[in-house]
This record gives sequence, C-alpha cells and structure tokens, in this order.
Amino acid sequence: MSSEARGDTKLSLFGRLALFLRQVVAELRKVIWPTRKELVTYTIVVIVFVAAMAAIVAVYDYVFTRGVLFIFG
Repeated sequence: MSSEARGDTKLSLFGRLALFLRQVVAELRKVIWPTRKELVTYTIVVIVFVAAMAAIVAVYDYVFTRGVLFIFG
C-alpha cells in the first residue's frame, strides 16, 4: 500500500504550518474560558499564595541569616 493510499502524504513547510494553525484554533475553540468573576477569584488566590510563600521564604532567610551570624559572626 502506498503512502498516499494511507493518507500520510508529505506536506510542504507551509502546508504543515497551516495544518498546525488550524489544529491550534480547533483546540482553542474547545477551551472553556473562565467567567470574569472566576478569573478575578483565581487571580486573587494566586497573588495571596505567592505573597504568603514569599513571606515564608523571607522569614526562613532571616532566621538562617541570624543563626549563621550568631554561630560564625
């Protein structure tokens, strides 16, 4: 059976690019986008979480810095 009979013919560079873009658009149409309220909620959750993690890292940094200075300082 030839490759053309199986349907896997070689496409040119522009043909592959066009196929890729069509597939991207088709996948984006399947996406369920969040509502504005959900988007605001998720954004606030992420910002609060990142701020909390930054605070935890800052506290650990301060404690370890003081500990090292106490021991070796």
